[in-house]
Amino acid sequence: MQEGMQEGMHEGMHEGMQEGMQEGMHEGMHKAKSLLIPPEWRLLYDNPLQSAEDTVGFRMEGDGIVTFPQRWMRLESTRSAEEGQKANFVFWCPEEFPGEAAISWRFRPIREPGLAILFFSAKGADGKDLFDPSLPPRTGEYDQYHHGRMDAFHISYFRRMWSEERQFHTCNLRKSYGFHLVAQGADPLPGVMDAAASYQMTIIKKGSSITFAINKLQVLSWEDDGETYGPLLAGGRLGFRQMAPFVGEYAELRVYGL
Repeated sequence: MQEGMQEGMHEGMHEGMQEGMQEGMHEGMHKAKSLLIPPEWRLLYDNPLQSAEDTVGFRMEGDGIVTFPQRWMRLESTRSAEEGQKANFVFWCPEEFPGEAAISWRFRPIREPGLAILFFSAKGADGKDLFDPSLPPRTGEYDQYHHGRMDAFHISYFRRMWSEERQFHTCNLRKSYGFHLVAQGADPLPGVMDAAASYQMTIIKKGSSITFAINKLQVLSWEDDGETYGPLLAGGRLGFRQMAPFVGEYAELRVYGL
């Protein structure tokens, strides 16, 4: 009896220690800065995106709804996908970030079809603030963002809206003003049914180069010559875009720079 109790206690302690170590390692992996990010860059912005308090000051363009059912920021449209572009939206972070920066966030797809995009280095036309009241209002319709009164990069990293996107998965980097597809890479993400608990997304904008990685795997890299697709873009804002009926969740938004 005593032996059985000791074995049970030993196994319980061992399992508890092992579980604790695994949880600690899991959390540490997510908190650790990617090796792709220059070592001299420091953490400029850290937002867990776990509750409504974390998104105070964020700005919604279009009819999107933000909830936190599992302490993750969940985004979805309040409109039917049958309404086309009117059903899509962008959710902007209120901070402005420098021209050289690394952006990382955790992502998990909840419902497809649809599409997920991140805008970055976004500014109003002629160098104005993106939220300058003199600019035309934006309501989530795509052409307002690539041929509107603004400049930005955006990367579409979960493209599952149309059959051709679901048949051949790619990540697309575009530069605007304009609809310039400047780089493309293979998308390693599976569909919702086979998705892992989360994926670590990272964008590094250093000098004239942009690199995008998923779970530390480099997906694409591009060098901007500042001429072919317009002048180099400096700093600006970042925003999450979704195409209905997609539902996605996000956590641990971090930005690094000098």
